[in-house]
Amino acid sequence: MDRSNSTGLPGLKLSTIFAMTFGFFGTNMAFSLQSSQLGRIFQTLGANPNKLGFFFILPPLAGMVIQPLIGKYSDRTWNRFGRRMPYLLIGAPAAAIVLVLLPNAGSFGLGYGSVAALFFGAIATLFMDLTSNVCMQPFRMILGDMVNENQKNLAWSWQQSFSNLGGVLASIIPFALTAVGISNTASKGEVPSTVKIAFYTAAAILLITSFLTIFKVHEYDPVTYAKYHGNSLHINDEKSPGFLKLLRNAPKTFWEASLVQFFSWFAILYLWTYATGAISLNVWHTSNPSSAGYQAAGNWYGVLTCVMSISAVIWGILVQAKTKPNTRKFWYSFGLLAGALGYFMVYFIHNKWLLFIPFCLIGIAYLAINTQPFSILTESLNGENEGTYLGLFNCSICLPQICASIASFWIFPLVGSSMPAMFLVGGVSLILGATSVSLVHSKLSEK
Repeated sequence: MDRSNSTGLPGLKLSTIFAMTFGFFGTNMAFSLQSSQLGRIFQTLGANPNKLGFFFILPPLAGMVIQPLIGKYSDRTWNRFGRRMPYLLIGAPAAAIVLVLLPNAGSFGLGYGSVAALFFGAIATLFMDLTSNVCMQPFRMILGDMVNENQKNLAWSWQQSFSNLGGVLASIIPFALTAVGISNTASKGEVPSTVKIAFYTAAAILLITSFLTIFKVHEYDPVTYAKYHGNSLHINDEKSPGFLKLLRNAPKTFWEASLVQFFSWFAILYLWTYATGAISLNVWHTSNPSSAGYQAAGNWYGVLTCVMSISAVIWGILVQAKTKPNTRKFWYSFGLLAGALGYFMVYFIHNKWLLFIPFCLIGIAYLAINTQPFSILTESLNGENEGTYLGLFNCSICLPQICASIASFWIFPLVGSSMPAMFLVGGVSLILGATSVSLVHSKLSEK
């Protein structure tokens, strides 16, 4: 079977694709704990629910800064460790350190609800996202660097599947630890031991999986890379194009896919911010962060995140990995509509077991959001500034989260300060995203 594409990239062994995608397992443990536990941590520290959006502005803001920079400089980097891997070599240890610090924000005697405690938590969150982004970006870039179009759906699906499996482990740890008798409550203002151990475990696994990828993946040298991509690779070129020039010359797919991303990640931010509170209110009938019911809801959201991740893995392996490149737009839109239905169901369901259904649907959407736009975008790139464009494209993930966080200060009171009602807002946003997919020009879909 001919597994090369029009630019001459050769087909890769499955073992090579495994090595370059498995590292996402550890990286997403950090992001999953951030998404599933951050709201819980800050409410435990004494944050006002009406102000939760503020703390969720910092992570995407960090991503908007660091990922384009990593992309730009790694495009012009080459040393004995490779092109993208040197950044992973630095980012992984730094991310592990921050993962240990963040859940201890309330353990330094700074006071419940104090500015000092919340400030420490906010800064730790900022650095957690900075370092996690440094780890994540190289994994995405090497797929664009080394994988041809015929294997791209498979590679992106594998990467996201390992990502979701990491999310499964990260999300289930607090629930499992509670089940074996470790306390899921703590003194007022402190994070329970179950959550701390989950963060410590994620730090260790992040280091192991990242270094496995570093040692197993051998990036193309500059000459080979240029030959496969049909261009010249400008290593250490001080006159490389600036961000503004690249944005002016960006393919139209960049902007069209960014519009879909805006609606998609606007919705995802509200999942991360309000899920624990919504589940606590709908199922355990409490909104008190210090109550056992609220902490149980936090654990159950971890289980639901696990369900969501398993759903994404199954969908990715059984469906998306086997789809043809010219059907990407269809499955992109399908996934967003499935997620919209899941969001609407969360608002109406008051049984914790029935919540499995909407979170399976949200898992399908999450897979589509994290794979299809990158596959469609890289169709239009020639490899010369691919890392920079992927870094800039990350702004289409970060900016909507910032907008959603700021908008929550107005939307949340508008819906009666109801956390479950924020899922209705997210569902509408996903429908708008699914509709916007029709505006995207995909070369392979058009063929």
